[in-house]
Amino acid sequence: MRDRAQVHHVARRRLRVTAAVVGACIAGALLFGASAAAAGPTAPTPPLTPTPNSPTVQSPVPNGINPITPISPVGSSSTSKSGSSSDSSSSDSSDTNASVSLNLPGTSGKGSNSVVIILLLTVISIAPSLLVLCTSFTRIVIVLSLTRNALGLPSAPPQQVIVGLSIFLTLFVMGPTLTQMKSEALDPLMKGDITTAQAYEKAQVPLREFLMKHTRQGELKMFLDASKTKTPVARDKVPLVALVPAFVLSELKSGFIIGFVIFIPFLIIDLVVSAVLMGLGMMMLPPSFISLPFKLLLFIMLDGWMLVVGTLLKSYG
Repeated sequence: MRDRAQVHHVARRRLRVTAAVVGACIAGALLFGASAAAAGPTAPTPPLTPTPNSPTVQSPVPNGINPITPISPVGSSSTSKSGSSSDSSSSDSSDTNASVSLNLPGTSGKGSNSVVIILLLTVISIAPSLLVLCTSFTRIVIVLSLTRNALGLPSAPPQQVIVGLSIFLTLFVMGPTLTQMKSEALDPLMKGDITTAQAYEKAQVPLREFLMKHTRQGELKMFLDASKTKTPVARDKVPLVALVPAFVLSELKSGFIIGFVIFIPFLIIDLVVSAVLMGLGMMMLPPSFISLPFKLLLFIMLDGWMLVVGTLLKSYG
């Protein structure tokens, strides 16, 4: 019990000593703050102006940092002419260095790069459609699709095969025209012998000849009248705006004519099979179910795909 009382007594003494020290620190801080507030704000130190005879002391300035020139107060008459001239020259040089030239769209004579990029992307997006409509692709893909439908097989061969074969046949038919366009327009343009406008004019000549050769007069006359073009007009003066749609209509008509001729033998087979089934009294049996094997057999024996492709190639001379 005595040891416990001694321990409590020592702890109380230490607590009293700590409280006294903290109180002394707080009192010192309060006294220092009061003395600082009573003293008031200190007056600013006036800048030192060097005398004419005393040397000027320059403080070291790090590399790459311009020293700050002090600004003279308003109304001071101690500014000399040399100082004003140096200030004006420094201000002129700073204005010259700070001038920035900006080329905004519409403010300069040259076209903006963004506008040129937009126009280029537009041309690239419509280029596949123009190439399809200005070549033999339309007639070929129509004939091949009608041949597949005449067989009674809407999914064989697949559409990807029909389109792929049409593209390669188009390249085969357009080979001479494309070669002439490359030799007369593209190669000189890549070498820098002609400009883009001249290459465009030279590339039109072989393409125009191909389009005129496979365009019917009725369709061409209709579009020339619609475009208010004076007729008769020379072949090299026919506008492409009227020639291209007239060529597309001619290709559609030629493709459907060839497809109709291909449909006739398969239609005869369907009629014969239907008549036989009606005579046998099997009206519930679909005629296409019986005629399909006979149409496939006839098509294979006659080597139908080669005949169709050969007819398409001969139609282009």
